[in-house]
Amino acid sequence: MDLELLRTVVAIHRTGTLTAAAAALGRSQPTVTAQLRSLERQLGQQLFERAPRGVVPTAVADELVARVAPHVDALARVAERGTGSGDPSGRPVHLAGPAELTAARVLPALAPLVRGGLRLRVAVGLADDLLTGLSAGRFDLVVATVRPRGRETRAVPLTDEEFVLVAGAEWATRIDRDRVARLGAAALRDVPLVAYAEDLPIVRRYWRAVFGTRPPGPAAVVVADLRAVLAATVAGAGATVLPRYLCADALASGALVALHEPEVPPINTLFLASRSGAEDEPGVAAVRRHLLTAAREW
Repeated sequence: MDLELLRTVVAIHRTGTLTAAAAALGRSQPTVTAQLRSLERQLGQQLFERAPRGVVPTAVADELVARVAPHVDALARVAERGTGSGDPSGRPVHLAGPAELTAARVLPALAPLVRGGLRLRVAVGLADDLLTGLSAGRFDLVVATVRPRGRETRAVPLTDEEFVLVAGAEWATRIDRDRVARLGAAALRDVPLVAYAEDLPIVRRYWRAVFGTRPPGPAAVVVADLRAVLAATVAGAGATVLPRYLCADALASGALVALHEPEVPPINTLFLASRSGAEDEPGVAAVRRHLLTAAREW
């Protein structure tokens, strides 16, 4: 059976669409379609069924990919090492995660490995996009803010991020923390909100978990970077909810003030995800092991 045809069926299985598989393989969609049809003719069985958004694997495809994917991945890693320049550190490890945690925690934690010869290629983005990239083979490891799914993905808890309701020092002088403790969200009704996205994902999680209600109205400021949310809040734009690791220094200096300290603060578990079998590569294994150890102190 042709290895290229097997690579194609594995890519389609992981990405869920012919278009995404073609992009992951660096081929045209008609080529991927032709290769799929060729393999189906050889097997005499249908591998995928059309769906409104892509394709759905049949039981035959599930069984085939479960058998061949580890070997296809292993051969790909051998090929990548064979095209290198002889660097003893091997090919770069491709890592992805949320921009803020990657900058504040992940990259500083990996600096010792880089000094020892590790090469890193790092991408940032949203969890769903990054996990799709992991399945497609674009990344070796992904720090994900949601629990990854799929039989070919191995995921372990990495760390918990605790969420804190904060405001800049100027707003904090106007907000009675005792009223917040007594009245909850009602005490914050007139305070502008600074948020990561229009649907207030982090703010909404805090409001529901702590106050048992939805946050009021639209945000006053929306910016898709929690570091910018932090900066706007410190400058006096309003109140927000941030991971404690990101705002710990501002809280310690007094630039930010925690408006509420619930007995059980909301948390979100982050996961370290990899494709099954990818940890066998020394560089990937070293990064994975180092992050899991470092995260105990986060």
